[in-house]
Amino acid sequence: MQAAVTVTPSRLPELLLGLATVRPVFVWGAPGIGKSSLVRDFAESLGLECVSLLGTQLAPEDLMGVPQIRDGRSVFCPPEAIARDEPYCLFLDELNAATPDVQKAFYSLILDRRIGAYELPKGSIVIGAGNRATDNALARPVASALVNRLTHVHLEVSAKDWLVWAAGSGIHPWIVDHLTDRPDHLWSKPPKTEEAFSTPRSWHMLSDALHSFGPGLDEDTLQVLAHGTLTPAHAVAFCGYVKVVRSRFGIEAILKGDARWPSRMEDRDLLYFLADSFRGRLVKDLPASKQHMSANARQTAYRAKSLLVQLAEISVEVAQTVIASDADGHPVLPAWFLVEAARDMPRLVEARR
Repeated sequence: MQAAVTVTPSRLPELLLGLATVRPVFVWGAPGIGKSSLVRDFAESLGLECVSLLGTQLAPEDLMGVPQIRDGRSVFCPPEAIARDEPYCLFLDELNAATPDVQKAFYSLILDRRIGAYELPKGSIVIGAGNRATDNALARPVASALVNRLTHVHLEVSAKDWLVWAAGSGIHPWIVDHLTDRPDHLWSKPPKTEEAFSTPRSWHMLSDALHSFGPGLDEDTLQVLAHGTLTPAHAVAFCGYVKVVRSRFGIEAILKGDARWPSRMEDRDLLYFLADSFRGRLVKDLPASKQHMSANARQTAYRAKSLLVQLAEISVEVAQTVIASDADGHPVLPAWFLVEAARDMPRLVEARR
């Protein structure tokens, strides 16, 4: 089914409130744009349990139930998942991917709100959802009798809506920042071949992977993750963006004074990673003794103390990790540098005690 008029995710709850409470609704949209999540959230907003039935995994008897003999007559007993005493939201996901026999079994449930002798409790709502045949998804023709039993709403992707949601849902800041600059990369038309493609769902998957690997994620692994979840062109663009971010906040840029420590709370994990890199650089570059120290080493020590001050202004806790002793309590940095750090930054040293 083609869309003459589409709605954004932020408008869908308002429409469902007016439509689904009086008539069954079918939500059309491309794969991975959040149809199922929006329906579940809408049901929760009404205080209704959302019972999902997946069209591709149903047989007609899963809806009609099995017959039992009562007083010499056969009575069909609907399944427990449907036959409930309290009102609920019946969500028919991938309804148009179901076989014709299953679609027929839905007729009375959708139009008359009943299966056999069982009737949905008053206050229940029925919502269906599915992909379009043009999305290269599993979609079967829907009989006109079923089409005419539903009010049809076509959902479109909205980068604005998704970014508002992402900002409060723990989506990795690299993804939020990148898609703020390139909102057109949030979604791409499903390809005709079997390959990854960009959707709000796939960006969410990538975010989970980035959080899982943490700030120590290497470039090769990032390439695997991005190309395993996104459209190839979008994966290349995102990896390039991450490289820019890392060089902008890279320890080399910070040591040279071309960049500052990241100060956003969302970048705290990145700040710890950079502080650890800074500590490793000082261990490597600072001599054990101050005697006969080269001009370059003196410059490194001076710059290091300045950077520690800047780091402590953002987080004393993170700055402490730079000058901390090892697991056995032995100093890692040269004693003369720690003495100077104590002199120049008593607040930082006092915090360690």
